[in-house]
Amino acid sequence: MASSPDLLVATLVANPLEPAVTDDALALAADALGQETERSDLARGIAADLILKGPADTKAVEHTLRAALQGRPVDIVVQPLTHRRKRLFLADMDSTMIGQECIDELADYVGLKAEVSEITERAMRGEIAFEPALRERVALLKNLPVGVVDQIIENRITLTPGGRALVQTMRANGAYTCLVSGGFTLFTGPVAAKIGFDEHRSNHLIVESEKLAGLVEEPILGREAKLATLIELRDRLGLGPQDTMAVGDGANDLAMLGEAGLGVAFRAKPAVAAAAHARIDHADLSALLYAQGYREAEIVND
Repeated sequence: MASSPDLLVATLVANPLEPAVTDDALALAADALGQETERSDLARGIAADLILKGPADTKAVEHTLRAALQGRPVDIVVQPLTHRRKRLFLADMDSTMIGQECIDELADYVGLKAEVSEITERAMRGEIAFEPALRERVALLKNLPVGVVDQIIENRITLTPGGRALVQTMRANGAYTCLVSGGFTLFTGPVAAKIGFDEHRSNHLIVESEKLAGLVEEPILGREAKLATLIELRDRLGLGPQDTMAVGDGANDLAMLGEAGLGVAFRAKPAVAAAAHARIDHADLSALLYAQGYREAEIVND
């Protein structure tokens, strides 16, 4: 069955801390599909593939599986079996590759975290435009010592579990990786280095006399710039759309996610989760490796 180009693969994946891809869960999923499936375990209790005949509406298959597994902490990624392993990976940073929103942490140093966080949340939900929202928040940071950034990175920024393994494994298998953020180079540089990305792109905060000037260099890297980055790198590397994967959580990621061969909403805002090709609500970022068919033994953990 695995030789047909029309096959689909439904990957069931759980958080490694809560292995919920049990034999019972897989049996329920296979039964709900109403056709013969081929099972392939990727990581015992954590991830498995169910291969089924296509063509079919991937969203309809996902809906069927979600209904069958309702209440279980299992994520489901449904896609064509061909071109699963991606050769270009773009990732958002804030609340995706790291657990925080960097601008909110900066605002905390001037006692404005609640105010700035509210603007951030509205922008990420797509309720207000990203670019003016960013200018408004940056203006509130005027005169903040730039040295605060190092303190935040050291004491407050946490890498999302599975992220380093994701990037390192993809690079070990020939993929190109780019951290592309509506945040700031002061953060994306160190974070990209820690995780191991090939490159990073983000916004430049203007610094004067070792203090933030309350301004960001134009043009602002937002939704359209993220999309343009994906297309530029894809064309530079001579890849097709199906060879690309992107992950993010906010409204400014939507165009990038839509253009990727596999666009993944990671613990995302509702509108983003609904629009993306796939959504990860329970698992960590290693789910993006299992979605590509990597087995546990192939994952690079250094």
